[in-house]
Amino acid sequence: MLTAIKGTYENGQITLAEKPISNQKMNVIVTFLEEDTGKKNPNKSRKAGGLSGKVWMSEDFNEPLDDLKDYM
Repeated sequence: MLTAIKGTYENGQITLAEKPISNQKMNVIVTFLEEDTGKKNPNKSRKAGGLSGKVWMSEDFNEPLDDLKDYM
């Protein structure tokens, strides 16, 4: 049986966020994750309108496709 329990590691100690479902001796695997700051790159902010003038759509974008005539 595999069970995942979130916890924190600080000063050499692991503190689990909830109690494990078993009191028996079991093997465990500990995976250390980088702390989530909420931003992928905190040093770089996105600018609104950054792609302005770089994206275009054909005038007939919403017109029916000739390839699909047989299906209509």
